[in-house]
Amino acid sequence: MENFKTSESWRVFRIQSELIDGIETLNDLGPAVSIFGSARLPETSEYYQAAVKVARDLSQAKFSVISGGGPSIMEAANKGAYGQGGQSVGLNIELPFEQSPNETQDISLSFRYFFVRKLMFVKYSMGYVVFPGGFGTLDEFFEAITLIQTKKILDFPIILYGTSFWSGLLDWLKAEVLKQGCISEEDLDLFYVVDSPDEVLPIIKKHQEHLNQNPERDHRFSV
Repeated sequence: MENFKTSESWRVFRIQSELIDGIETLNDLGPAVSIFGSARLPETSEYYQAAVKVARDLSQAKFSVISGGGPSIMEAANKGAYGQGGQSVGLNIELPFEQSPNETQDISLSFRYFFVRKLMFVKYSMGYVVFPGGFGTLDEFFEAITLIQTKKILDFPIILYGTSFWSGLLDWLKAEVLKQGCISEEDLDLFYVVDSPDEVLPIIKKHQEHLNQNPERDHRFSV
């Protein structure tokens, strides 16, 4: 007889447990912004330093900051937010390499399943700031704009940090993806590109003001 703890049914219970833990922990978090980026850039990187500044500005403005909870840009986000007014949140993922929780988290959750963790980012964020990163960072960016484009979630600011890093991708989107008709011209307006930490907070605050004026929109999922 199959061991229940290794069965598909048992996996459903594990997924359910992660969902409940995440929802119960984050439900009263309040306005929050997620910061994404590489787990491999050194502390001396200009992007690491910029992520600290962005997170500090957000936290001092009473926004909580959510990161993936690991090293590099994630660590910078939690470090900048920690003790500055907003909560510093880490949504950690169990990986065979790279990921170990950083030490500057007021709230720390650990996930086995990427899709549950990604749901928590979307559900509890009112904005994304996306620093240079690898496949995981690109995945978070493209999933968010896909959900907004298809109106599965209500739109919120997605801010790409660093023109020099993102320009090649954006040029390709315009020269190939748009040219072939795979996306529409307005889809390229679903995100911002900035080069200074000081540009981030005004975008987030403007969105918050819009939500305050339209309280019926203060709900992430449109369906």
